[in-house]
Amino acid sequence: MITNARTTSEITDVRIQVCREVQQALVAAGLWRTSRKGEVRAHLVSPQPYYLSSSDLSTLETLGQALLAFYKAANTLYYLRRSGYEWAVEYLDIGKPDDLIRHARMNYHKRKVPFVIRPDILITEKGFVITELDSVPGGIGHLDCLCSAYERAGFDLVGGHRGMRDGFAEIIREASSKENPVCAIVVSDESEDYRPEMAYLASKLRDVGFEAYTVHPRDVRFTENGLYLENGSRIDVVYRFFELFDLLNIPKSELIAYAAKKRLVVVTPPYKHFLEEKLLLALIHSESMRAYWQDQLGCEYYELLRQTISPTWIMDNRAVPPHAEISGFRWRGAPIRNWRAIAEGTQKERRLVLKPSGFSPMAWGSRGVKVGHDLSQEEWAKSVDEALSSFDNCPYVIQPFKDSLVQRVDYYDETTDLVRSMDARIRLCPYYYVVGDEARLSGVLATACPSEKKLIHGMSNAVMMPCSVSEETDCKVGVRHYDSEDF
Repeated sequence: MITNARTTSEITDVRIQVCREVQQALVAAGLWRTSRKGEVRAHLVSPQPYYLSSSDLSTLETLGQALLAFYKAANTLYYLRRSGYEWAVEYLDIGKPDDLIRHARMNYHKRKVPFVIRPDILITEKGFVITELDSVPGGIGHLDCLCSAYERAGFDLVGGHRGMRDGFAEIIREASSKENPVCAIVVSDESEDYRPEMAYLASKLRDVGFEAYTVHPRDVRFTENGLYLENGSRIDVVYRFFELFDLLNIPKSELIAYAAKKRLVVVTPPYKHFLEEKLLLALIHSESMRAYWQDQLGCEYYELLRQTISPTWIMDNRAVPPHAEISGFRWRGAPIRNWRAIAEGTQKERRLVLKPSGFSPMAWGSRGVKVGHDLSQEEWAKSVDEALSSFDNCPYVIQPFKDSLVQRVDYYDETTDLVRSMDARIRLCPYYYVVGDEARLSGVLATACPSEKKLIHGMSNAVMMPCSVSEETDCKVGVRHYDSEDF
């Protein structure tokens, strides 16, 4: 961090130099331009990390443990198929092919959860709000590159400058139970945009003697003894960087799955569709499941997740009985029995977000997200109808739209060689690596989008920064506590 007493001009020069060095690091790593549109930069850079308070950091660390407990509880729910909660398992299986459901239920990975947990967290006026969970997240290699660059510029970062790569190596050792395993990071065509960062990550791991390679599925060789790389190395762990909905389009996906169930290789994240559904967030808010979650999570973690996870509902197209209502949802101050009632809302009433729950090419990268008040009345009504019509194949979820705090963020304008500022809204993505019973916070990526943007995600005019801790920051937001008005 820049601390020495300097003139304004000197400080400006140093800040510009930091930006140049970060940009140069991204260029050298092959991450500065998007892979499919080489003329477009991936994002803007900042002269400094995004600062959190120590209380924010403590909250994020506790959230990691709570989310790990949540994944384990979801596992238990699915496998035990407990009496009284069969309906929840039915929701999780909707639209999934029978062979994937059978594989998910196999005993060989019954206790397995994702080794990487990454929530998307909005910073709002009332605190942190988790809107999604991702167990096949992008950004691991990209954040590692950013952390290294900012560390060289003198900043101390959450997780340290090697936290992302060292943590990744640790989970591969954990998965394989070997000190020196061979890891194949298998990236599909659907995930092609992330290949450069995963290739960068693998190269950095090889630099320190860890045998990791980023490969296309077609480059994996299958034998009755296991899976092999083209260089002849037997693969111990496949890091699955492909989506389960895309299995039919992935060469050798059946052979990889076969090798996994025969315990010839470890595949992580495991083939468990139910852990990759957004509707899991709805289940934590289900009043009928309160006793289950409290028993599995304990009251502290349960309350933390209830306070932090955005209220979420499943867009079930079945009307509830006349004496019942959709639990927890209010429309024009009253309960409803059918989701079609919200199709006629005014722009103010349409401050809602529709998104596919999972198992769809539209369920990641903000592709299928519909923001109600950003659509015309006709478009919103059509979106509601499409969401309900797809229930039997791809359920949708709905969440209240909440504005993130507007904050000033500095960024480097390479066209003028100046540091400028913009009003931005922030999303935090903490990366937790699961080692044993611990979810280790190994880095936090902040994405700052121009304040007029409704959705916060990586884009060419967004600023992406690793996070650091400073008690001088005003961003001491912590855990959100919902009011009745939030519903």
